[in-house]
Amino acid sequence: MIDLIKWVINYIIYSILMQLLKELCGVHAPSGQEQPMKEYLLTYVEKHGKSWKNEPEVIHGKEIQDCLMLKFGDPKIAIFVHMDSTGFTVRYQNQLVAIGQPEVKNGYVLLGEDSLGPIKCKLQLDKNYHLFYEFGRSIERGTSLVFDSKFKETKDFVQSCYLDNRLGVYIILKLCETLDQGIIAFTCWEEHGGGSVPYLIKYMYKNFGIVQSLICDITWITEGIRHGKGVVISLRDRGIPRKAYVDKIIKIAQDHHIPYQLEVEGSGGSDGLELQRSPYPIDWCFVGAPEENVHAPNEMVHKKDIQSMLSLYQILMKEL
Repeated sequence: MIDLIKWVINYIIYSILMQLLKELCGVHAPSGQEQPMKEYLLTYVEKHGKSWKNEPEVIHGKEIQDCLMLKFGDPKIAIFVHMDSTGFTVRYQNQLVAIGQPEVKNGYVLLGEDSLGPIKCKLQLDKNYHLFYEFGRSIERGTSLVFDSKFKETKDFVQSCYLDNRLGVYIILKLCETLDQGIIAFTCWEEHGGGSVPYLIKYMYKNFGIVQSLICDITWITEGIRHGKGVVISLRDRGIPRKAYVDKIIKIAQDHHIPYQLEVEGSGGSDGLELQRSPYPIDWCFVGAPEENVHAPNEMVHKKDIQSMLSLYQILMKEL
């Protein structure tokens, strides 16, 4: 009977956690329109922050636009986690322009809203791969559209649009429950070239002397990265982090027996690129779960990789 009660309690807790991830994946917040995600996070922190081990200082305002920072204790390390997603912008007539690099196929369902009301339309491509929408009326130019979220969960996998990077946001919110010290930066525009990290790191460096950072984001399943084999520690993509810093992170994962995979890529990037180009001596490393079907409506991540990602972040924030 005791074992049954424990199973029921764990099942209820896990269902609540998955509901949070489902809600995050459904927030309409493509690059340039991150305010709805910021408002969601502010409400979440206001509701739950008092029950965390340490209640954070919430930093937001005009000086950091739609970004948001949470400061815990005396921070020695920063985590950058982007809030935005890919999507589409309505152009003229029924034309669309991509936000970031979403996967495009005829028939994908897109959602949005303009002054005339809610929108649920279909993506269309011509033979030259020009993008259009199919809807019963004209949509106001400048309206953003995103994939319809069809969240699915199986025994081993979670599947939805925008796990990149709503899963990263989810990991951070769970990390915050037990965090002693550190600073979290929820960033904007990452999917469409970045732009918020330079003023965020300037603020952190000048106010808190931050010189270490982690990039909490989602990477790709490739010929060298597999489902269920652990969180990915990236040795390089378009950017190359400082090897001594990455080696320190790898050793911590090894010492604590956390499953991990090492990634080496020549393309792709993250908020880490902007840190490397900044005028400040900031170490950075990309640490995140791998996904299949990148930037598509059906992105998919293995639950074991989610768990190892959270476990490694919890350890790193104590030992770096």
